Amino acid sequence: MKKYQKILTHIFKIIFSTLKNPKHISPSPVNVLLRNIMKSEIIGNNLQMAKIDLLPGEGIFAEAGSMVNMSGTMVMESQLKGGIISGLKRAVVGESVFLTKFTCQNAAGFVSFAGTMPGKIFTVNVAPGKEFIAQKSSFLCCEESVELDIAFTEEIRAGLFGGEGFILQRMNGNGTAFLHCCGDIIEMTLRPEEVIKVQTGLVVGFEDTVKYDIALAGGITTALFGGEGLFVTTLTGPGRVVLQSMDIAKIAASIIPFLPKPEIKVKPV
Repeated sequence: MKKYQKILTHIFKIIFSTLKNPKHISPSPVNVLLRNIMKSEIIGNNLQMAKIDLLPGEGIFAEAGSMVNMSGTMVMESQLKGGIISGLKRAVVGESVFLTKFTCQNAAGFVSFAGTMPGKIFTVNVAPGKEFIAQKSSFLCCEESVELDIAFTEEIRAGLFGGEGFILQRMNGNGTAFLHCCGDIIEMTLRPEEVIKVQTGLVVGFEDTVKYDIALAGGITTALFGGEGLFVTTLTGPGRVVLQSMDIAKIAASIIPFLPKPEIKVKPV
């Protein structure tokens, strides 16, 4: 009996000493997993912004100039994420060579980001073997574990007439990225060999399992007078596809006729 009492006494001593010194408590796998899940919130119905909560020591990379507000515990610093080669690749797709890293210090904090066009924000989760390819200028921010790269269109005709150019943005690694689009979001999950046709310029992104190409919009009469252009973009499953309801280039073109024109004064001879 005394033997068991000594064992119980020893166990209680360990428990009390651990409670007095919580730093010695080893984190459980569940606590580590919960700590690694980034807490975020997308605010607003349209013209949205993404608010991200960070713990001390955590950081996030964002496109330069996209920050809306942040807590006093946040520190920001411009960095070449992935090195000079990765920075040059970002420049090729129209993004900034430098990304801004926001790091939380001392206490928990938050930082918010918004896009450069009227529209919505959505998240993309990437993992090994599950990459996402997006249009240029759609990137907003991402976790430190997400890698940004470039992707080339497989078909030359898709690069010429697909509305996205020859070079797209590839996201891989392991984590969450935030992208923004123009207008509302249309998300679809295509079955194997399922095909959808989309007006050029309205494809925001798709998983790397989706085939991206173009096709004729219709006959000659339809192509010339249908108002949809000569070509449409085709996406073939399987995989996730994200579309936008508006094209910023077409919005800009529709506004130009209403802009005031500069007056040209001719001096009398």
